Amino acid sequence: MDERDVQEMGRRDRKKAATRRSLLRTATRMFAERGYQETTVKDIAAAAGVTERTFFRYFPSKEDLVFAEVLDFVPLLVEEVAGRPASEPPYTAVLNGLIAAAGRLDGGLGILFIGVPPRALPTGPRRTGVLTDFEDGLTGALGDRLARRSPDEPAGARALRAAVLARASVAAVRSALIAFATRDEVPAGPPAVEEFGRLLHEAFAALRSGGE
Repeated sequence: MDERDVQEMGRRDRKKAATRRSLLRTATRMFAERGYQETTVKDIAAAAGVTERTFFRYFPSKEDLVFAEVLDFVPLLVEEVAGRPASEPPYTAVLNGLIAAAGRLDGGLGILFIGVPPRALPTGPRRTGVLTDFEDGLTGALGDRLARRSPDEPAGARALRAAVLARASVAAVRSALIAFATRDEVPAGPPAVEEFGRLLHEAFAALRSGGE
């Protein structure tokens, strides 16, 4: 492969990445304007300036478009949680890591922040797999943090503690999303991201309080 071929491959990869970003951004905007259920793949493709066939080359379905953004988010979240100050308790590290990672993701995890209802997504292996990836990524990051904070703790006990903390954290995120998506009234004040952030802080406060 000569240099010209390498350059052409690089150009095609950049074009594919740009198309993928465009579809995600367009979907985020249209979900916010019309609602998740009311927006079709045909609508998203047309607004992004591509054909439905092109859409399906990137995402097998509308639901997979949402799942894809979650999966893009996981490695960023793991990195942020792992890099939080050692003095931060686990739930605080996860909350701060969530906010920092969302700021790094193209679109700011917009599809989730505008409240695509988790209950609107299909159940089954695909959704379960995405949630498992989210939980497993957090479990690994928290396990590493716990190992540094409590190096003498038995490995099995530490792994279980990390898994419990990770799954509880994911439950807090999902609960905040559901609360956001099912609000009776949409306030005219803070933007969606700020409103979701408030609910996220409340959800993690409930975790830290132990339900008391």
